[in-house]
Order: sequence, then structure tokens, then C-alpha cells
Amino acid sequence: MSNATGGRRENGGKQTTMRDVAVAAGVGLGTVSRVFSNVGSVAPATREKIEAAARELNFRPSALGRDLKRRTTNNIGLIVTDISNNFYGEFAQGVLASAKEQGRHVILCASGEDPETEREYIDLLVEQRVDGIIAFPTGHNLDSWRSARDLGINIVFADRELPDLDIPSIVVDNEAGARRLTEYLLALGHSRIGYLGGPSELTSGGQREAGYRQAHLDVGVAVKEDLVVRTRFTRDTAYASALRLLENPVPPTALVATNNVLGEAALTAIRDRGLSVPDDISLVMFDDVPWANLVEPPITVVAQPAWQMGQSATRMVLAADGEKVQPQTVKTEMVLRRSARPLHSSAPA
Repeated sequence: MSNATGGRRENGGKQTTMRDVAVAAGVGLGTVSRVFSNVGSVAPATREKIEAAARELNFRPSALGRDLKRRTTNNIGLIVTDISNNFYGEFAQGVLASAKEQGRHVILCASGEDPETEREYIDLLVEQRVDGIIAFPTGHNLDSWRSARDLGINIVFADRELPDLDIPSIVVDNEAGARRLTEYLLALGHSRIGYLGGPSELTSGGQREAGYRQAHLDVGVAVKEDLVVRTRFTRDTAYASALRLLENPVPPTALVATNNVLGEAALTAIRDRGLSVPDDISLVMFDDVPWANLVEPPITVVAQPAWQMGQSATRMVLAADGEKVQPQTVKTEMVLRRSARPLHSSAPA
């Protein structure tokens, strides 16, 4: 007797799964799935290696296992990067609420922006035969994403796009949001505006930096390249990067932080240096999170509708078979508070 994805070993009846075969063959779970579901292409040498491992492990996929493409489970997967980040938590709440309305369950995973961890979660969700996956992709594991898609699993990317994959996404208008923040500071008379952003290879990172640069270009103010810092979204790394900006020989008079983790790091670094907002430096941020309105002074932000994005992503990933899902770009909202002020004429420009 065997289940949907495996057979039984002869030694004691222990069940063998596709994951066991993948490990033995040294390939990804998606590749094993393609071999036994006859969906997608696999190199002959790789197919032979997988089949040899399956024989060695006495793995015999059932008819249902070979029909993974048509099976439904009422489960969807959600891969975020950091569940402690308020933006991802709000997004996940939107997904959970929408999934519950549609009688679905959500398997929540956090990749920590690590490609290897992301690949393991993709494999896990394929093995669980989820009906769909919503993910904030790292930008790696293109073959794993293709394998999951080819097996008939609906996929929607959030916050980021991967141009090499024909997978729909839901993103905010990152460029417009960052441009509005920068325009605001420029209008207050600042010309040495620091930029604390994420990796430029991420969709959000590249687009937000483009908005920051476009705002300067629009008013004929040159970007000070020594004030442009790209960093990872870990708090320690972000804090060190914020200190780099503040310790510039001619420090910025204002700072754009392109998400709430970077904004938190920037505010901490500013205070640790004995500086104050906005008297010594103006600070604005991408993302509206609870602490941004609780600190003194409250932080001017561009807000993303994270909860609504989670709901929309769920509707997209659960679209009816054959329905063409279109990418979505969501508008942001600028919320003016008291963390920026006009530049004193005596301050360095």
C-alpha cells in the first residue's frame, strides 16, 4: 500500500517519500516531482539518477502521486522573509483572513532572505501539494519556482518581481512612493539627502532607489553618491549602515529609509550618536508601522496597504483554473508628521 507521494521501504515498512529520493539523488524535490508526474522536462542523466535512487529506496509512486497536477488540498503556502517585521505580519493577516473566507488553510514559512531556506520551503510546499504559493522571492531558485509552476501550482509573488519567470505579482508603486518622500525633503531645502535602501537587485530596492534619484533629477539637484547606502534587512547590518551615513565627513541633513527595519535602525543610530530628529537631521521612511506614530516626533512615512495586499494576493493565487491572473500595482499614501523640517540656511547643503 502506498500514499500519494511514496511507497514503503522493505526494511520495517518505513515509508519512503519523494524528499528521500531527492536527497539520495542530490536534486531538488521539484525535479523529482517532474520525473514522477511527467510534467516538464528533465535532463536524461538527471532522470536516470533519480530513477536509480527510487529503485534503491524501493520508491513506487502511486497513480495519485503521478497526478499531482490535478489534485487539490485546500492549502496554500505563504513564504515571507521576516515574520517579526510588521509589514509581513500585516500582509500575512490579510492572507489568513481571505483564505479563511474561502475555506482554505495557510502554511506559513519565513525564509530570512536566505535562498537555501527558500528552496527548502518551496520543496516542502510542493511535497505538501498545496494549491498555491504566495511568496516574497529572494531572486534565486528560478528552477524550483519553474518546477512548482509546471506542476500546476498557482504562484503569486508579492512586493517583488522576477522578470525571468512568467509569474504574476502584486507590488506597490515603489518608485512613486520613494520619489514623493524625496521630493518632500527637497522642497524643505535639503540637498544632502542620505539614502538607506535594500539590495538594488530586489524589485523594491531598485525601484525605490530609482524614485529617490528621479526626484533629484526633476529639480536639478545632483545625488551625493557617498550618501547612497544599500544594505541587508537585518537589524545589525542596517544599524551599521546607518552609522556609516551619519559618520560621513559631511553628513546628510535628511535621510530616506526605504523600509521600517531600516527606519528603525536609522532612528536608533541617530539617537546613539546624540542627535535628534528633526533638529539635527530630518528622517522619513517607507512603511507605516505602529511605532512610527508613537515615537517623538512621529515619523513621516509612505504607507503600504499590506493587509489589503495580502487579501488581493490570496484572491489571485486562488483564481479559477484557466483564468489569466494579471499583475497588480498598488498605490501608496504619504502621511505627513513631524520628523522633517526646513533646512536652516546656515546648515551645509
